[in-house]
Amino acid sequence: MFLTKGVGVHKDKLASFELALRSAGIEKCNLVYVSSILPPNSKIISKLDGLKLLNPGQIVYCVMARNETNEPNRLISAAIGIAIPADRNNYGYLSEQHAFGETDEKSGDYAEDLAATMLATTLGIEFDPNTAWDERKQIYKASDNIFKTMNVCQSAIGNKNGLWTTTIAAAVFVE
Repeated sequence: MFLTKGVGVHKDKLASFELALRSAGIEKCNLVYVSSILPPNSKIISKLDGLKLLNPGQIVYCVMARNETNEPNRLISAAIGIAIPADRNNYGYLSEQHAFGETDEKSGDYAEDLAATMLATTLGIEFDPNTAWDERKQIYKASDNIFKTMNVCQSAIGNKNGLWTTTIAAAVFVE
């Protein structure tokens, strides 16, 4: 799996999405959206290495977050959060976040928190959901059940002239 992100701006909504896919490097594939399970023993590779494994027209599975606006100056973001279990023979979680008015950091942290929380609940890790993400992150890591969490996020400010602005973030599965 590899992570990618992109942004596109165009007068047409669909063309804006296409440009975001191009920015992310995955426009040449037939994308099939899947839900939020990170398969056991998954390896995360670089975007550059992942893109080399894709061929035009190939059917590619991905978890994608997408957001779009034609409202001038509106902040939008799309993020993918990842939670990888310490025991790589277990599955992990991916989450999508699509937000308005959130920075890269805030939207990315939220997506990462969501993925980690979903994994923590399946592993039986006890925590207070009302505590801050940074505090829960330490609890999760201290449990020795969650190996790593991360996120990829793309934010953009809506085009000042009202053109469609699209953000995407994706976890792309390759073999």
